Amino acid sequence: MSPTKRTIVKDKPSTGIEPRGEALADVSRIVAIASGKGGVGKSTTAVNIAYALAEKGLAVGLLDADIFGPSIPRMTARIEPVDYQQQQGTSIVPPSFGGVKIISIAMFQTKDRPNILRGPMAGAVIKQFLSEIQWGKLDYLIIDYPPGTSDIQLTLSQVAKIDGAVLVTTPQDVAINDVEKAMSLFKTTRVAILGIIETMSYFICDSCQHRHHPLLSGGGEKLAKQANVPLLAQIPQETSVALTSDRGIPIVLQYQNSQSSIEYRKAVDQIEIKLADGKNDGYGFHLVWRK
Repeated sequence: MSPTKRTIVKDKPSTGIEPRGEALADVSRIVAIASGKGGVGKSTTAVNIAYALAEKGLAVGLLDADIFGPSIPRMTARIEPVDYQQQQGTSIVPPSFGGVKIISIAMFQTKDRPNILRGPMAGAVIKQFLSEIQWGKLDYLIIDYPPGTSDIQLTLSQVAKIDGAVLVTTPQDVAINDVEKAMSLFKTTRVAILGIIETMSYFICDSCQHRHHPLLSGGGEKLAKQANVPLLAQIPQETSVALTSDRGIPIVLQYQNSQSSIEYRKAVDQIEIKLADGKNDGYGFHLVWRK
């Protein structure tokens, strides 16, 4: 009898057709919003992507997976911990704010208390979010990834069976370098990259009405070209973005005609098209045993 041979076969990225756990069984699409670093507007982007989808009449959930720096509750006007005892069997039912179901660890802790957890403990919290939250029927679950490329990010990518990832960056190289690492994480875990969103791209001067680029320009475009994916949006520096985030009202809801809102909606349109046509390039390899 000939010995069993092990061969490496190129595989396609996660397409979302694999069976998900019971808690996520009725979620049609799961999209990661990630950057690999903090301070680039990733959470702001996740919030506005979620609410722009909900504006279309879609059922949307938003999971704040940043265990150590959760900001989603503040950005959605829910700062205080919620009564999380509402349960369906052994699962927790997520509260809904403005038509979007939201879960964050900040809802389960005392205000202003830091989360002091080792990596495996943080990963266990994420697994609970993915297995014990009764999301119900959703068209989209948006996951706000934490910075970095460690336990939490791996758990999310592998357990949740992400359909695609949107990478967020600012224009300068110091941000691009970290986002490239996040890109490598998704390639390794066979998650398709849907596109790039560049934040803080420019600001329009009130006096001269010209575009200025204090953080340089072209970074998002360069990264998109490198990954062979579209540049989904260029979000300008607008005071209204900061004001709405602090007030807990997504800018796509309060200032619908702002340039940032227009760009976020443009990104959402492209995300829907990318997921619908299923033409994302394949990443990664896996082992297949053959005789």
